[in-house]
Amino acid sequence: MSADLKDGRIVIVGASLAGLRAAETLREEGFRGSLTVVGDEPCAPYDRPPLSKQVLLGQATADTTELPMRRDPDAEWRLGVRATGVDLLEKRVLLADGDSLPYDRLLIATGTRARPWPNAEEAALDGVFTLRTREDGAALAERLAAGPERVLVIGGGFTGSEIASACRELGLQVTVAERGPAPLVGALGGTLSKLAAVMQRNHGVDLRTGVTVTALNGNGAFTGAQLSDGGRVEADVCVVALGAVRNVEWLADSGLAAGPRGIACDAGCRAFNMYGIVTDDVFVAGDVSRFPHPLFGYQLLSLEHWGNAVEQAEVAAHNMVHPGPLRRPHLAVPVFWSTQFGLNIKSVGVPTYSDHVVIAQGSLEARRLAMVYGYKGRVTAAVTVDMAKSLEYYRHLIETAAPFPPPPGAADRAIAADVAIPSDVPDPSVLSHGPTVALTGYLPDRRLTVV
Repeated sequence: MSADLKDGRIVIVGASLAGLRAAETLREEGFRGSLTVVGDEPCAPYDRPPLSKQVLLGQATADTTELPMRRDPDAEWRLGVRATGVDLLEKRVLLADGDSLPYDRLLIATGTRARPWPNAEEAALDGVFTLRTREDGAALAERLAAGPERVLVIGGGFTGSEIASACRELGLQVTVAERGPAPLVGALGGTLSKLAAVMQRNHGVDLRTGVTVTALNGNGAFTGAQLSDGGRVEADVCVVALGAVRNVEWLADSGLAAGPRGIACDAGCRAFNMYGIVTDDVFVAGDVSRFPHPLFGYQLLSLEHWGNAVEQAEVAAHNMVHPGPLRRPHLAVPVFWSTQFGLNIKSVGVPTYSDHVVIAQGSLEARRLAMVYGYKGRVTAAVTVDMAKSLEYYRHLIETAAPFPPPPGAADRAIAADVAIPSDVPDPSVLSHGPTVALTGYLPDRRLTVV
């Protein structure tokens, strides 16, 4: 390995958003060595959020979602080939085609895939879909454009809710089945999830909560589903939206700290090995990472957020080409957004890291509000509904560990401590949908891990 960190061989495994942004940043940071990007999909990096929005609505086609390049990363692209392993001693990435790639530094950005329906025979029925890849988006959009009688969405998380919203906008009948008490409850807690439930039902969604789908019916083609309460839903399209699976299986024999919740790394994006010892030549970024954050009790967070993938990739790339004293931590406050049923929902911080909430602006009745989350007397998150301009103010409160309830500031009215109510964040094991933010450590008073 060259003593010059801006020379040598870098391999990036994962050719999606995080992988592309890392490759660009490496060149921007002055890396002049050999750069190889490996991806299991045959196409160039593309944007996933439009797949559940514009693509399903026919406003864009799946093949127009390619991500723009900020600059040419001058990389060798090995697309359409899976990585099957890493040899940490020999410093080589093993590929499914039998080839292997030597590296001086490695960035793992393999992201997630859609969690499949657990019964493979039922999952293979014509009319049963998941939504994660560009091919998924194109196939589902084509089926929805054909005008099915009814669509069944299994899982009331953000992806499932956005799909249901698109179906109603297309004039399609849709049923959402969610094991939890309300849609989005795993991400937003009990109070805001009630608003989400009202909005779905007001827009004509047949929302079934507190139930699970026990079987998908059909003889070659999907015709409906059985529910745990004894009911049945007749439908000709089913979308399985049960959350994501992190792509770590290929690292099972690598010696890295990789498991179902992702690959553990330090705040500088350096991966831990299976003994908890930090590596200096293997880095992690994007949805597949688990990283500590001082604002949230130094718990290891797993985030499925567009912004996090970009920011963490840039930090990882910077640290790959700079020595220790010049490396920087990934401390960005998580931000995500969703548009559904006419509402613009934006979040900053980690709503699940909370014990109480308070409505700081607006009201549930007006369907325009800012809700602030706190944990043990400190502001930890905020969610706005059609009030996004206030988000920067609440981000500042989170970053400065402001007391909860927050003082009057951006608020329309004074906030009194006695209006705070429990945030009512459920254990993810009781939900159908997977959370987009997972606290993969433990809170002192309750468990918040995915079983």
